[in-house]
Amino acid sequence: MSDSHQILKPATWHEDAQGVPFSPEYGDVYHGQAGALLQARHVFLQGNGLPGRWRGRAAFTIAETGFGLGHNFLAAWRAWLDDPGRSGRLHYLAFEAHPFAARDLLRAWRRLPDDCQGLARELAGRWPDLLPGVHRLELQGGRVTLTLLFGDIRRLARQAQARVDAFFLDGFAPRVNPDMWSPAVFGQLRRLAVAGATAATWCAAGQVRRDLRDAGFLVEKAPGIAGKRDMTVAVLRPGLGAEPPGPERRRVAVVGGGLAGAGIAQALAVRGHEVEVWDPQCALDVDPSMRRRGAAALVPALSPDDDTRSRLSRVGLARARARWLDLDEAARPQACGALVCAQSDDQAGLQRQALARLGFPESWVRWLDPAQAGRQAGVGVPWGGLWFPEALRVCPGELIATLLGLPGVIRRPVAIGSLAPADGGGWLLQDAGGGELGRADQVVLANALHARTLLSGVMPIGHLPVLSGLAPLAGQVSLYPAEASSVPRCVLSGRGYCLPPRNGWGVAGSTYRPDADEAVVDEEGHRDILARVRGWVEARDIPWLGGSGVAGWAGWRAATRDHLPLIGAVPDKAGLWLACAYGSRGLSWSALAGDLIGAWLDGEPVPVERELARRIGVR
Repeated sequence: MSDSHQILKPATWHEDAQGVPFSPEYGDVYHGQAGALLQARHVFLQGNGLPGRWRGRAAFTIAETGFGLGHNFLAAWRAWLDDPGRSGRLHYLAFEAHPFAARDLLRAWRRLPDDCQGLARELAGRWPDLLPGVHRLELQGGRVTLTLLFGDIRRLARQAQARVDAFFLDGFAPRVNPDMWSPAVFGQLRRLAVAGATAATWCAAGQVRRDLRDAGFLVEKAPGIAGKRDMTVAVLRPGLGAEPPGPERRRVAVVGGGLAGAGIAQALAVRGHEVEVWDPQCALDVDPSMRRRGAAALVPALSPDDDTRSRLSRVGLARARARWLDLDEAARPQACGALVCAQSDDQAGLQRQALARLGFPESWVRWLDPAQAGRQAGVGVPWGGLWFPEALRVCPGELIATLLGLPGVIRRPVAIGSLAPADGGGWLLQDAGGGELGRADQVVLANALHARTLLSGVMPIGHLPVLSGLAPLAGQVSLYPAEASSVPRCVLSGRGYCLPPRNGWGVAGSTYRPDADEAVVDEEGHRDILARVRGWVEARDIPWLGGSGVAGWAGWRAATRDHLPLIGAVPDKAGLWLACAYGSRGLSWSALAGDLIGAWLDGEPVPVERELARRIGVR
């Protein structure tokens, strides 16, 4: 098991004799007798000078050290909505070691006033599965974001990335939960703080005040609430903290109009940036009837030790669902789920052992025996498998075309020959002869293997060793007419894959040809795919598989040696980014990469842990 993995222990609902929610784990209540909202308004909003401090700001970020039942977040959200001078966006980052399930949160929120009930329902509807790590929720049409970090704050405080304006310090009392109030945690909060950041807490313990001072805050007492004489307020010492992110609207050039470029374009356009996608060929140029043929699956990885790829793929699926499930029908992924089929009795045993070790909730993944798997898929599955109910079947051509046609995205059907720094900052985009095609404040290279070629014109590639291992992989998929078939009912994944038919076509795949000179569709590839799939599924139950009229698609993948993507800023080249090397997981990384780069550009809470960002960074 990797050192970073933690099996979450969700909170369970308990009340004390007065009906106040109570934690038997810590022997403490979630809020005082005065009520959660009154405490939130007096201690955390007033104690941090809110709503006044967010007025006129493009964005404002709050961090809370114990999300609990979410009353402080709901109070902040309500106050933000009620303020005509509110910031353009509100970001809220919250740690929680023992999160509640949505049903228990709704139970706690039944006593909220009417003006908070709609907010509570919206939050409950987007509440994530109780999995360790970072979860980003977008509310209020994306103007409010809630970034939840589920797990031990001692580790996750080091993993958080944000620029925080105000801290709500609201863990259980230091005597029962000392880890929440430790100098190490306060030091990490100081790392996250921007200049002028404030903090407030109901806690007035002398040691807490001293540790806050040692972390770099100027600390004072303030009047408490409901019979509590004192509370604590603080402000970061002058000269400390990064500058808050500005309201800058940038002109961004995205080089590459495939899955990588389309994911970047969507994420930056919804943040208000001016996006130009440069690519002489993309899905917009393909006949719609051809675009609708293709299909691919977005299935999370699962490893026994919860490795980097597994953790990133969970976030990747969550970001894809958040970004794509509200698109128009043609581009909207099919939320059909996926069955990762065991290939033998031994592998079935290993899958069950992995689930037992990881402790993930069944709402995210569960084991299905052969009979259960057969009923779920509608076809025979000899050894059963892992069922992922949130996995997606996607039509990449329709998805890319829709994302590139969103408001704020301009398509430039021109090849970029080279890049050069522009006088005064930013970048020149040039043709093959060095002529100027355009200018941009930021450039994102999302053009697979060709990113290395463009980079070589502005820096020695030897400075980025990971690019030396970037290799091309040819691959083919098979497309079969499947007019009347309804099987399989879900994505089937194993040694190869088989997808539910849609738009009259069923898809099976795929081949991997690392030493190919060209990417082509051929009979050998069709035979290879059939042999792969028939080894672990009752293929006779899928009437279209192996039938006549087979067509195909072939293309190239770019992959690194560790099969992780490259997403991040190019070192020492301000305004230049990479989003490439997606390998066979283009769908897993597309929306995630867009939100990572968008968060870094705009100073938002970042939707992955720092260690994961480092592992996929440009190095």
